[in-house]
Amino acid sequence: MLISGKMLKDALVSASLTLTDMKKQVDELNVYPVPDGDTGTNMSLTLTNAMNALATVPDNADVCDVASAAASAMLRGARGNSGVITSLLFRGFSKGLAGKKEANCDDIAAALEIGVEAAYKSVMKPVEGTILTVARVAAEKARDSSFSTNDPVSLWSDVCACAEEALEKTPEQLPILKKAGVVDAGGKGLVIIFNEMLRAFRGEPRTVSSEPKIISEGRFSFTVEDDENMEITFGYCTEFIVNVTDTAKKPAELRSYLESIGDCVVVVDDDDIIKVHVHTDHPGLAFEKGLEYGSLCNMKVDNMRLQREKKTVKAAAEKPVPAAAEKKYGFVSVANGSGVEDMFTDLGADAIVRGGQTMNPSAEDILRAVYSVPAEIVFILPNNKNIIMAAEQAMKLSEKTICVLRTSSVPQGMSAMMSFDPDADLDTNRMNMTLAAEKVQSGLVTFAARDSSFSGHDIKTGDILALENGRLSFIDRDITRAAYKLTRKLMKNLKKNTGFVTVMYGADVSEEKAAELEKIMQAKFSSIDVNFVRGGQPVYYYIISVEPN
Repeated sequence: MLISGKMLKDALVSASLTLTDMKKQVDELNVYPVPDGDTGTNMSLTLTNAMNALATVPDNADVCDVASAAASAMLRGARGNSGVITSLLFRGFSKGLAGKKEANCDDIAAALEIGVEAAYKSVMKPVEGTILTVARVAAEKARDSSFSTNDPVSLWSDVCACAEEALEKTPEQLPILKKAGVVDAGGKGLVIIFNEMLRAFRGEPRTVSSEPKIISEGRFSFTVEDDENMEITFGYCTEFIVNVTDTAKKPAELRSYLESIGDCVVVVDDDDIIKVHVHTDHPGLAFEKGLEYGSLCNMKVDNMRLQREKKTVKAAAEKPVPAAAEKKYGFVSVANGSGVEDMFTDLGADAIVRGGQTMNPSAEDILRAVYSVPAEIVFILPNNKNIIMAAEQAMKLSEKTICVLRTSSVPQGMSAMMSFDPDADLDTNRMNMTLAAEKVQSGLVTFAARDSSFSGHDIKTGDILALENGRLSFIDRDITRAAYKLTRKLMKNLKKNTGFVTVMYGADVSEEKAAELEKIMQAKFSSIDVNFVRGGQPVYYYIISVEPN
């Protein structure tokens, strides 16, 4: 048996849904205790983009067309480092299966190898014990199995088993994982994807365990799973209210009947009415059954497949078009918080992409911002280490000339922009802005999102964390004290060469608390220019920038 286009389509859709179900489990494996973009969430959102694109791909499509549609959507929807790596792994399927109507064992092995090679190249300093290792070992197993079997499903079973073994070994390769007692989060996400694809290849049903949404309807609160990312089994979303006239009939019998002709059944009743929701291919039968209980009102039928197709077509029609160039240089900055956004705008940013910790924008989000800038050359400032890869992905997708400056913090981004020279050429600006970003000392004061043992620290949920240039520096219990101590450490790094200090206080810091810290710093650092700005950023109580003379 070969892998058909429909088999691959079903496998990717099923993998997307299952990873969405399990994303919290993957998120909880993140070792670093600060609130972050979350590996499982980013991988899930990346796959969801592919699932939505596949909604318009016919079931009789060749496997190459399915792989191409999924890869293109993943690349554009990639979020966070884990999402970008996942998208590159599946880009290998697009290249390895190019021109294929169906996929054999050699095709699948080649697809995995191409994807792994691209993923490793995308990371500046690949580290073993991560999703990269799990993918590489799985690809090696696929190639070995291709010599001993002609059954792609059997080969994929070997891939899954080998990937799980590699995942279990990640703590031995990364001491930080071993100390925390967890496996790599990205690797776990990939194993979930692979295993769910195997289930689909075998024709086995998946078990939906997503938490449903709660919808309020007048006197009723009932559960409905009308999620745009759900796999559509029955095509019509059917809803109605029964004004009960035959009180002898039991609503439970109505529910049982509806479950026999559809899914996502909700039946909620009181003495006078019954509220009904069902996904079915036969709305008329549902209405007829309801009439046995009384008269109907508020009847509604939606063709879910048509709705999804229209939404996907609309999204494709809204593909961004680059703005005509009116100047040589432009800037796109990633930022979050009204004050922080205003600071970048004042420094010359043409477009702001809202994002940062817990909000990793996709490559498509960044690309749209780039296309909105009327400039020949656009600089992108990611300002977060987990957004850099998505920015670089946007660069590869763009028709414009883009330069991604690998800024990993807001202070780095601001320092880079302040060193920009409109009269200099691209290479000179890139070099000078990068050097300026590297010189600035960046401090962050935040909180621990989970219990953890990290870098020799036993951390409890809610502890105040001080991050010095992206690394955990110390733990405190007082936000103001932590901000002051962290600023001193950053200044010490510059060896008495501090020029000025900028402190951006976040949405969770009151004006009174910010004024208290400002008073302390003005007194202790009387010879240095200290500026306080309401950044309004979430997650971080304080963002501190210390720059040299």
